[in-house]
Amino acid sequence: MIAPPFIDLPQCRCRPGTVRLPGSKSISNRVLLLAALCEGETEVRDLLVSDDTERMLDALQTLGVAVTEREGIWKIGGCGGRFPVRQAELFLGNAGTAFRPLTAALALSGGDYMLKGVARMHERPIGDLVDGLRQLGAEIEYLGNESYPPLRIGKGEGAREKGKTPLVTSVKGNVSSQFLTGLLMALPLTGVETTVEVMGELISKPYIEITLATMRRFGVEVRRESWQRFVVPANSRYVSPGVVYVEGDASSASYFLALGAIGGGPVRVEGVGRDSIQGDVRFAEALAQMGAQISMGPNWIEASAPLQGLQGVDLDCNHIPDAAMTLATTALFAQGPTKLRNIASWRVKETDRIAAMATELRKFGAVVEEGVDYLRITPHSSLLTPHSGIATYDDHRMAMCFSLMALGTPLRINDPGCVAKTFPDYFERFASVTQAAPVIAIDGPSASGKGTVAARVGKALGFAFLDSGALYRLTALAARRAGVAWDDEAGVAAIAAALQVEFGEDSILLAGEEVGEAIRSEEMSAGASQVAVLPAVRAALLYRQRVFNRFPGLVADGRDMGSVVFPQAVLKVFLTASVEARAERRTKQLIEKGFSANLALLLQELRERDERDSRRAVAPLRQEAEAKLLDTTALSIEQAVEQVLAWSKEALR
Repeated sequence: MIAPPFIDLPQCRCRPGTVRLPGSKSISNRVLLLAALCEGETEVRDLLVSDDTERMLDALQTLGVAVTEREGIWKIGGCGGRFPVRQAELFLGNAGTAFRPLTAALALSGGDYMLKGVARMHERPIGDLVDGLRQLGAEIEYLGNESYPPLRIGKGEGAREKGKTPLVTSVKGNVSSQFLTGLLMALPLTGVETTVEVMGELISKPYIEITLATMRRFGVEVRRESWQRFVVPANSRYVSPGVVYVEGDASSASYFLALGAIGGGPVRVEGVGRDSIQGDVRFAEALAQMGAQISMGPNWIEASAPLQGLQGVDLDCNHIPDAAMTLATTALFAQGPTKLRNIASWRVKETDRIAAMATELRKFGAVVEEGVDYLRITPHSSLLTPHSGIATYDDHRMAMCFSLMALGTPLRINDPGCVAKTFPDYFERFASVTQAAPVIAIDGPSASGKGTVAARVGKALGFAFLDSGALYRLTALAARRAGVAWDDEAGVAAIAAALQVEFGEDSILLAGEEVGEAIRSEEMSAGASQVAVLPAVRAALLYRQRVFNRFPGLVADGRDMGSVVFPQAVLKVFLTASVEARAERRTKQLIEKGFSANLALLLQELRERDERDSRRAVAPLRQEAEAKLLDTTALSIEQAVEQVLAWSKEALR
């Protein structure tokens, strides 16, 4: 299935609930690799099924490892440290948790292998890991740029048959913990005592703790001397523990805990808790520092909002490198600035996360100071709505972090399918603990009275009102005033995305100015027809219409409100009348405004308009299956409004 290019999130509220987390990506890929390297068969339960783990599973099968799955239980046949296939080409996408450890394991197991990935993976440094492996005698060649993938690994037996003399290697600690993880997991393959010395400060220590704990489950105990030296004893070998359960992903827990802390809650996550081996569970401590109410059990964590609101913090994030990203968006709901320090590793992740986060946070009006290893975020006094969508940079965590902004404003997230890397059904889970601002969609043919009914229903409910048809006229007017030609697709689309519009029962305001009469001129009618055929303008106005979806709610009228713009509407009404009744109403309306009107001509025009609207290729006029039909031929406006309000009362319960 092709992933949609964007997802539009309405303004929403948090509702109490529980989310069962998917398995940890970090633990899943570590377990898979060690299960392949060990002696015996391992049964893996609660494995994360995602792009990253699929890359690891594909690679292991290519290397000759026996992999089977039944009803969510995976069985991995260990190869005792020597992969059956001695020559292979592996594609590992953008999965760092697969690429780095496999590089080390293949380099020390012997054989001839080529490892490559997507373009971004070829921009992520791996030189420090390669240097450490070469010190152990591994043969590795860069096939592109020095210190970056793709790689050619080994042409012989690597370091595993170099003798019984203890080995020593070193690796930088301040770039990525995955380099040290890769080395440590591969070192039992040497068969001799091997020491890794860490140069400089080691970042992301909690991820090394995960590595050591996982190795321990497979029978290898690493001796750690502070955080500067790690010793793998001679004759270490991996042995299957039989059955392994993968913990829930603590980084993924951060989005739902932040949701509870911002939006009220309580929101509980299950799968991680006080007994977790993942450092990112300490994200809950960071929320507590911001004032959130946190409770925790052995396998769950729960978060609620503080009575006085969240407060900005100054935090060293070395212990929660991935989850710290969620603090960046949480900061926009806090009082005062937030500074996130010691996050240099963000620069070499799926994207340059420091630069990406700074760019996207500014779209909400935040003042963001970006440093080599920090971000300082000062929220705007009122959350702005981005005129353009949030870019995700093919980075799953960017998409999930920015979903939290829907607690303050509607927004569009581009390329939402990137969440498949670690959390394929994230947006469905997000929806399970949120409630969108309600929409009442009123569609129908021209001159059916839907605009008048919608405006009065909105006023009665205290909801906002959207006259969707007027947006194209408003776009034409705004473009003309800005000096942008109507055939300038990009220019008009930019104007459409930024329209400042307010609809009332008897008024239409553009940037605070009443323009109800101005947009009804023949010139603006012609302009609306021209801009309406531009795809970029239609796309921009789709988003612009959805931006009206705010609390307490929205009543929207048009021809595709229920079918295209607001398919999630709590109430859909198809309001119609006979073409004769509509022609008579339009004639009366024009005469009351002082215009001449020809009933026969209007009748013909309405019939032709109905035909065009029902047959058009894009969003044709039609009654949705779940829409309530309201024929107003014999009804007054007051009666029609009364009926829609009665339906609304039932739908909004």
